[in-house]
Amino acid sequence: MNFPPVGSLFDWPSIWFEGTFFAINKTVLIYIGSVIITMVIFLLAGRRRETLVPSGIQHVAESGVTFIEESVVMQTIGPEGKKFMPFLTTMFFFIFFSNITEVIPVIQLPANSRMAVPATLAALVWLIYNVVGIRSQGFFGYMKNSLFPPGPPKALYIIVTPIELVSTFLVRPFSLAIRLWANMVAGHLLLVTFAILSATMWAAGGLGYAGALFLSWPMLILMIGFEILVSFLQAFIFTILTAVYIGGSMHPEH
Repeated sequence: MNFPPVGSLFDWPSIWFEGTFFAINKTVLIYIGSVIITMVIFLLAGRRRETLVPSGIQHVAESGVTFIEESVVMQTIGPEGKKFMPFLTTMFFFIFFSNITEVIPVIQLPANSRMAVPATLAALVWLIYNVVGIRSQGFFGYMKNSLFPPGPPKALYIIVTPIELVSTFLVRPFSLAIRLWANMVAGHLLLVTFAILSATMWAAGGLGYAGALFLSWPMLILMIGFEILVSFLQAFIFTILTAVYIGGSMHPEH
């Protein structure tokens, strides 16, 4: 069995403008495609607002908006969080489409298995929830409520305050980026492993056919289904944690 170097599984050479700042590879194309698909879904759905019974693309868009509103915004922020609906909904769809390319034939790579965009999204979330917190509570009020949460005895603030400082301003964006990136990397490696194992056993002939038919291929199909679920869950987790952080900035008592 010839397993390719791990680095080659995530390193897609540039297609255009190689060696320049504007170099474009297949990962970039996946992100561009994710942006375009997200825009097309909502633009087409918005053109059919007069339809009483949604169907097709309009049903997909409305279901997505309703899901984000009921399962994310209302559960974490409350009614005043509806102003963040466009941002949260767009982010959810963008991350999902960037993940799901992992199981699409020929492409077979989750764009978020590269760290740059997960880190950029995490930095954007960090900026938004801090700006929201400062606007809602004032700079000093936000810092006070973030670093000196109500409840612990004052003597414990010697321990609690450094922990809150690291957690709120460093760990949150770092964990957001790492969680998304690491899960997509792990899933990609699992799919590649079972795909190579299936191909190797099939090429071996004899008992290899039986092994491929009754062991490797079923596991590969199972893993593909599992990774579809993971692609959805990681988009949902990133989105709901973003809403939690924004809600916490708006409502310090939470």
